[in-house]
Amino acid sequence: MDVFRPIYHYTLALSGAVIYRFPSKKIFVIGVTGTKGKSTTVELLTAILNTAGYKTASTSTIEFSIGNKKISNKKKMTMPGRSFMQRFLSEAVKEGCTHAVLEMTSEGAKQYRHAFIDMDILLFLNLSPEHIESHGSYEKYKQAKLSLARSLESSSKPKRSIIVNSDDKESKDFLSVNVEEKASFSIDQACELKETEDGVSFVYNKEHIVSSLRGKFNVSNICAALRTTECLDLPLSVAKRAIALTETVKGRVEEVKVSKSQPFRVYVDYAHTPDSLEKLYNVFKEEKICVLGSAGGGRDAWKRPEMGKIADRYCRHIILTDEDPYDESPEKIVEDVKRGVENKDPEIIMDRREAIKEALGKALEISQENKSVSVLITGKGTDPYIMGPKGKKEPWSDVGVATEELRNVMKRYDQNE
Repeated sequence: MDVFRPIYHYTLALSGAVIYRFPSKKIFVIGVTGTKGKSTTVELLTAILNTAGYKTASTSTIEFSIGNKKISNKKKMTMPGRSFMQRFLSEAVKEGCTHAVLEMTSEGAKQYRHAFIDMDILLFLNLSPEHIESHGSYEKYKQAKLSLARSLESSSKPKRSIIVNSDDKESKDFLSVNVEEKASFSIDQACELKETEDGVSFVYNKEHIVSSLRGKFNVSNICAALRTTECLDLPLSVAKRAIALTETVKGRVEEVKVSKSQPFRVYVDYAHTPDSLEKLYNVFKEEKICVLGSAGGGRDAWKRPEMGKIADRYCRHIILTDEDPYDESPEKIVEDVKRGVENKDPEIIMDRREAIKEALGKALEISQENKSVSVLITGKGTDPYIMGPKGKKEPWSDVGVATEELRNVMKRYDQNE
C-alpha cells in the first residue's frame, strides 16, 4: 500500500487547491523552513508585517492566525493535511489578508502539503539531523526540505526570492535554485552583540536592534527576519519596532513567573534536537535544574542518549520524565536518555507534573544558598497533549502546569519569609 501513498497525498493536495480555487495566487506567501527556529521566525515576520500595516495570516507549530484572530495549534502537526493549508489560505484571502507567513516542514513536504502553494519568498534557516526514521536518512530529510525550494522554482509568482542562512553548511544547495532573487543572512551581521538576562541587543545595518528574546540562536532568527524585511522593501525601522514589541514567543524560552519575589527563574522551551538543547543550555550561565523529556516515542531514537550527554554536561541536576511515548514504552525511552548521562545521578520521575514540581522545589533549595538558578523544562513547548498508546491524548500544558506548581512553591516561600 505504501507505493500508493504519494499518489494519495498528491491527489488530496490537488483537489484542495481546485476546491478552494488556488488561493495562494491571490496573496503574498512567505514560506519558512529549517530544523530549528521556524515558529519564532514566523512570529517575528508576522509582527513586522502587521506593524507595517498589512493584514497578515500565519501558520506555525504554535498557532494559526488570520489578522487579529488566533487559534492555538492543537493538531500536533505544523502543516495539517486534508486540504487544511488551501482552506486556510482561502479564508485568509476572504478576510482581506495581503500576506501569509507559513511554517513549512519536511513531513508536510513529504506528504505534498506544500503542493500548489505558490510562494513569493522561501526563507531557509538551518538543517540538522531530525525525523531520520521517518525519512530514512539525513540525505532524504534534506531532499524533503529542498523539495520546498524546488516548489518555489515552479511558483507562478512574478518575482520569486529565496533567503538563505549562509552560516549553514547546506546553504549552497538551497541557493542553487533557479529564482529571480537570491539573498543570504548571517549572525555575523549582528554587530556589537550583547546578551543579558533580559534579552539581546545588536546593530544591524546601522539600526540598533533590541529584543527580549534570549540566545544567539534567536539572534540568527532575528537576522533572518531583518533580511526578509529588506527583501520586502520595508524600512528596517518598522522591523526594529516590531521586534522590540515581541516580548516572548510561546513555548520558546518562555519565562514562567508568578511573583516579584520569586528567587529563581523558570523557562519552558521546545528544544527537541541535541543541537537546540545545547544552544538553549548555553544561554544560561547560572545553575540549571533540567526537566528533560525531548525524546518522543517511535522516532529519532538515536538522539536520546545524545540529549542525556548534553544534560550531563550542562545541568546541576537532571530530572528525566515522560513526554510523548505514543506506542513505545515510556520507561524505555527514559532509560535510553539516561544512557547518555555518565557523571550525574539523574532522577527519574515519570509523572511530568511531579517532575516539574520536584524541579521547582530543588531550585528553591539552591536559591537559599544565595546562588542564581533556573529551571529549564524542555521537549514540549506549546504541545497541547501528552500522546500515549493507541492515539490516547492527555491534555497538557508545560506552562500551565509550571505556573500552577510555581504558585504553590511561592506560597510556601512567602509564608516562611
